[in-house]
Amino acid sequence: MLQTAASPSPVVPPVMTGAQPMLAISDLHAAYGQSEVLHGIDINVAPGEIVAVMGRNGMGKSTLMKTLMGIVPTKSGTITVDGTDVTTLKSHTRVAKGLAYVPQGRMIFSTMTVQENIETGLTVTGSRKVPQDLYTMFPVLLEMKGRRGGNLSGGQQQQLAIARALASNPKVLLLDEPTEGIQPSIIREMGRTLKKIRDERGLSIVVSEQVLSFAMDVADRVLVIENGAIVHESLRADIDEAQVARFLSV
Repeated sequence: MLQTAASPSPVVPPVMTGAQPMLAISDLHAAYGQSEVLHGIDINVAPGEIVAVMGRNGMGKSTLMKTLMGIVPTKSGTITVDGTDVTTLKSHTRVAKGLAYVPQGRMIFSTMTVQENIETGLTVTGSRKVPQDLYTMFPVLLEMKGRRGGNLSGGQQQQLAIARALASNPKVLLLDEPTEGIQPSIIREMGRTLKKIRDERGLSIVVSEQVLSFAMDVADRVLVIENGAIVHESLRADIDEAQVARFLSV
């Protein structure tokens, strides 16, 4: 069972209640060449849970996301999605197994139209048509589906990147620094959108983030990564905001 922010237990994370985690990361080590940057990461994400991984720049958030996607190779440890071990799989195969990734900086195709961008996410599904529910969820993309991605605002590009990721029908959605370069009003809207995606699609979501207010708005659980290791974890209902803010301060 997923424990939400209203759960009475301050200690037991949601995945410890007996349900198989949708994403299980066990003793994960990753390195750039000889330099190890992730040192034994353990994270379980329950079905339908939103987890925020927080930390300052250079502490390992993006490396964790890239390792989960197979962009950075795993040195040791395991990554499973809905019980399937994906540790040694190529990135595109991980997508087929249920992982979707919105990278830092969004990385949309600027010369392709909005619709063409979303269609690139369909490759693992066998479908050629963008599901209507994606346009329902992001109506601005329907209005602009013939416009080039590079002509969209930062917030619109972030919506496009999320829609492209959702087109693969994932079980777990990974978002790396989604609020970067986006104005506060759009950040609030993005928070509502992520919760709506979770509620309507039953997805598990992992978001790396530096903005504490955004993490508090969307996450069921907040983790802090520092120097490639998880140093703090709490359910949203029990979070000590001042303590987490100290980890995030330079």
